[in-house]
Amino acid sequence: MKTLPLRIALVLGLIVGLHLVTIPNSVAETVKPQGEIIPFDADKWNFIGNTKIVDHQGKKAIKLGVRPEGKPFGFGAAMVKGASFTNGIIEYDVSFGQTRTFAGIRFRAQKPGNFENFYMRPHQSGNPDANQYVPVYNRASAWQLYYGPQYSAATKYKFNKWMHIKLVVSGKLADIYIDDMSKPAVTIALKRDVKSGGVGLWGVSVGGPAYFANFSVKPMDNVDIVGTPVPEIPAKNGTVMSWQVSNSFDRNSVDGSAMLSKDMIASLSYKALAAGKTGMTNLARVQGTAKGKESVFAKVTIKSEFDQTKKFEFGFSDMATVYLNGQPMFSGSDRFRSRDYRFLGTVGYNDAVYLPLKKGDNELQIMVTEIIGDVGGWAVQGRFENMDGLSVQ
Repeated sequence: MKTLPLRIALVLGLIVGLHLVTIPNSVAETVKPQGEIIPFDADKWNFIGNTKIVDHQGKKAIKLGVRPEGKPFGFGAAMVKGASFTNGIIEYDVSFGQTRTFAGIRFRAQKPGNFENFYMRPHQSGNPDANQYVPVYNRASAWQLYYGPQYSAATKYKFNKWMHIKLVVSGKLADIYIDDMSKPAVTIALKRDVKSGGVGLWGVSVGGPAYFANFSVKPMDNVDIVGTPVPEIPAKNGTVMSWQVSNSFDRNSVDGSAMLSKDMIASLSYKALAAGKTGMTNLARVQGTAKGKESVFAKVTIKSEFDQTKKFEFGFSDMATVYLNGQPMFSGSDRFRSRDYRFLGTVGYNDAVYLPLKKGDNELQIMVTEIIGDVGGWAVQGRFENMDGLSVQ
């Protein structure tokens, strides 16, 4: 049976500056949304999963993530019917207890399972990961990939009181205000292409549900972004900035093999996929996962001027096997809680292997697996300690 955190990660996958932001008192009671309130009526919304319309703390609200009796969690979502949002202002009030809860907003939603996503973690109040922005590609969440001050703010929440949330979205930028409307809690450099799409709310309850009220959307082309995103740390020299990524396949068809077979190699087709500025490559941008299709090969050709051994540092999610010229060199797991009970499985340069390169062309292939049911990001990154006597093609 899966552990409770893995079950939560599955749900998040299906939906899913380090300054301290302190929330003032009673702001949500006085802020008036700039757009027209969309009432929580069936003719205005599509309701998904566990949802309920209630009166909560003096407001008509939607309760998302109602946990069914005997179940480890509850998931609920509501999408505005016919919404087409590119740029503008999204506002709503949110309330939750001091519980293990996830309360989120998705926007610019494309079918199937592609959208921008921002959510709050009440149980992490005051911590650097109290909230998080993640882009979702092909139904694959990516909270293990996009973390840090570029994507979140260490926010202290009010519990069991209404807080006002405002997203100001313009092109590739978004200011996110959390109850303090004088300045954004965090400004995000959005990752997905700018496309018009749907808007909706979602909630996951492990210890308690999330309540939303006074939801409004105001599409507009000219909105001002006042914050500045925390810059990403650019990749070092020697980082692989583009991979050839194969079609997906069943890891069990390869695991345990001493060498990659010629038939296996011949059966694959590849697409080029550029890494991001940091060198991290989100493999879900190419395709999603499915049972029996949870693994890909990411490969590059390394041209060495002479026989030599080179240190190669890399990161991945969730599991990886490294092959050089068809020979396995490394196998490991980077899953949530795989290394200790606090390990989040975030992608970093946590592993290294020494590659015995021959003179001429060498093929480096990394089989990367995203565990079904442990969805938090599917990624690979790698870099050479130095590039003396070699080039990457």
